[in-house]
Amino acid sequence: MRVANRIENLPPYVFATVERRIAEQQAKGVDVINLGIGSPDLAPPRHIIDAMYESALKPNTHGYAGYYGTPALRKATADYYGKRFGVELDPNSEVRPLIGSKEGLANVALAFIDQGDIALATDPGYPTYRMGALMAGGDSYALPLFQENGWLPDFSAVPSDVLAMATLLWLNYPNNPTGAVAPLSFLKEAVDFAAANDLLICYDNPYCDVTFDGYEAPSILQVPGAKDVCIEFNSLSKTYNMAGWRVGMVVGNAEAIEALTTVKTNIDSGIFRPIQDAATVALSGDQSWLAERNLIYQRRRDVILSWLPQLGMSAEPPKGGLYVWAKAPEGVDCEAFALHVLETAGVWLTPGTAFGEYGAGYFRISICINEDRLREAGERLLRL
Repeated sequence: MRVANRIENLPPYVFATVERRIAEQQAKGVDVINLGIGSPDLAPPRHIIDAMYESALKPNTHGYAGYYGTPALRKATADYYGKRFGVELDPNSEVRPLIGSKEGLANVALAFIDQGDIALATDPGYPTYRMGALMAGGDSYALPLFQENGWLPDFSAVPSDVLAMATLLWLNYPNNPTGAVAPLSFLKEAVDFAAANDLLICYDNPYCDVTFDGYEAPSILQVPGAKDVCIEFNSLSKTYNMAGWRVGMVVGNAEAIEALTTVKTNIDSGIFRPIQDAATVALSGDQSWLAERNLIYQRRRDVILSWLPQLGMSAEPPKGGLYVWAKAPEGVDCEAFALHVLETAGVWLTPGTAFGEYGAGYFRISICINEDRLREAGERLLRL
């Protein structure tokens, strides 16, 4: 048996490796407090769950649901973008449901990356942006993010020879892992940069409705002309506490969406119909509950921020997302420290290098755990 070169050269997915390490500790009887992954611990509202249950009771909802998503879900997505962002979308050509946005993030590379092509990806950044390009036979080029620049990339620093081979530009705000946000003025700069260099912007926006302190995140499609060069990925995972349901969407440029659809129709057979029906209800139903949910996350964020200084760490209060991006004390090897903390305190903190080399010196700390456990995590760390 010979494994394909693409697998030989592909590093294991960092969070799958972490999951194994945590499981090893739990097998020893350790009560691990996992502050690593952004998996919402709260349930969706009852009306969303009821919608899936009622749909699942129907005998005709268990077959193949179709490649393009139900008309109702596509319309609900378009209506959501209209109400939330003032963005007009054609439900038939500019909207496509995804089996969670992550599969779309990976599969889009198969539609736009050939051998020798490059995806421009922010560093630190979500690993799938880079891995998708590698799996498609291309490569990625790191756009460094620095605190002094507000965690925004400097497009002028990209070498001309890299630009000549680049086809995709990945952006994500509110940002994972830094929690940074981007003003519309920066998004306009990105659209202009993409138009001038024949790039497709893949804008990952799953945290747009997980925001704090009154902040409202934009869609890049609000920028005039953005649909000419952009597609935006979004997800019900974070907004509606539906991470395990696996339902998201891609919207924007119709030609790019059709190319991604060509890949998807050769790979998957669509989303379980009751999940689509529940997603339709989620997008089109009552949204007022999100404010209270975000206040829960905001209080959790503040608990973490309260004990970081006692550990010699610091962080800017994030305005969005599910993480605190904490700067480690000078000289600390974050990877070694994370393993030490797991083994001695039963707490997992994700080292910033999981998101790229420019994440060195930081930890990403998840707020997807209740306040009591977060306080306990702080107490355990302070005892080290």
